[in-house]
Amino acid sequence: MADDGINAADVLAIDEQVARTSGADGYGLADTGFIPKPFSRLLAEKLALARALFGEDLDLGSGSALRKILEVSALEDARTWTALGGLYDNQFVATARGDALSRLGSELGLPRPSLEAHGTVKLTARLPAIVNGVTLPRGARMLTPGGHHIALDEAITLTTASPAREARIVAFYPGPEHNLDPAVASQKITFWNNDDPKLDSPALGFQGNTLLTIARTQQPAVPPEQIVSIDHTTRLQGGELSWPDARYRDLLLRAPRSIWTVDAIQVALSLVPGVRQVQVRDRVGGVDADLPIFGTFNFMERLFGSERDLASPYFFEVVVASTDSALWDGADGLGAAIDAAMQDLRPMGILPRLQQAAPVFVAVQARLVVRGLPLPRGSSGDVINASPAAVALKRRLLARIQRYVDGLSMGEPVRFAEVMWAMMNEPGVTDVQDLLLVPAPLAPGVTPPASGQNVTIKPTQIATFVDSDSLLQVV
Repeated sequence: MADDGINAADVLAIDEQVARTSGADGYGLADTGFIPKPFSRLLAEKLALARALFGEDLDLGSGSALRKILEVSALEDARTWTALGGLYDNQFVATARGDALSRLGSELGLPRPSLEAHGTVKLTARLPAIVNGVTLPRGARMLTPGGHHIALDEAITLTTASPAREARIVAFYPGPEHNLDPAVASQKITFWNNDDPKLDSPALGFQGNTLLTIARTQQPAVPPEQIVSIDHTTRLQGGELSWPDARYRDLLLRAPRSIWTVDAIQVALSLVPGVRQVQVRDRVGGVDADLPIFGTFNFMERLFGSERDLASPYFFEVVVASTDSALWDGADGLGAAIDAAMQDLRPMGILPRLQQAAPVFVAVQARLVVRGLPLPRGSSGDVINASPAAVALKRRLLARIQRYVDGLSMGEPVRFAEVMWAMMNEPGVTDVQDLLLVPAPLAPGVTPPASGQNVTIKPTQIATFVDSDSLLQVV
């Protein structure tokens, strides 16, 4: 018996014609990955298919019941396409997200690391009569009775006129166990780390005495906590969080697929707490093209090089730039932690020669022209620069420059144009005048760079920003 209706083959044939004539072939699995079909394309195809089946005079206006059905159907199809796209993307490190990226990292032997806990403490200075102020650099280390390590996340200056201040802090080691609770006696931040050399050297960009110097000069000598007390009342937070996808993906893409490689050592060391950057090199500097013999060597008449002494070990160079809060020396210092992390990765007989990258401290000096900020107009320059609006503006500018400098690699210069761009992007800043990038401290007899000049950095050095606002002036 003949079927006068439209059978499945007719529908498929019309659907194929609609797909071919509407340009719908560019979706799905392609050379560039899986491309989900969007809702607008799905709805357009369903409307075209309905008109092909039922005629061009079919009512598919916004109030049509059939159109509403097609819209709901297209929405469900779009969700299915999106789910298929996510399923495909989650198979690869370059495109996976969330838990899928974490599972891929675990398969590579690199579980997603935790973040460091952050919080605040109140610092109060009880200065002797002959001392006007004390400076505490960013990265200065504090301790708890339980042995937890914490560091200042900003530079602090305390004076007799302003002896107390809330200070941002960050746990040195990552993980939820460092969400320190002041209600627990062993987790209450109480002491300064007397072994931290930053507490015994002048803070760059600041004027004043050091904490340990003041404590030692008292008669008799007192613990540094009696000079600057630490009031820890709020629990640290954020240690339970993990690295964001972008940072974790970058780690996994750099991860080697074998263990005895330069990349394997570099990735392993980058995860040691206190490491800012690391470079593994066979020979620091590479080929010396400045030697007179370079380019004129006659391989037919002279030996290219002497034979290796088999009784001597082969060394490779490991250059490490540490964070502000890291302590290099000591049994539990960063140097020992790096050496321990390399022991199982380097081949036998090939030894590392560890070198700490020298920091090049860079401060920023400039005159700022601003608009739209509640500044005390008509007052002197000192009053304007001491106002809350001006201080807050300077701190925001320093944070912008800090993010730029922290992202620089070893040997990469601090560029004048990048600093200018960062400052001019701050809302309220209309002009930056007389901008100077000043290495701090300057070597004897060395003048600061002129305006417009970069700060050059050697291959075994790394730029470190001095977050002092004393050189920024609002005009």
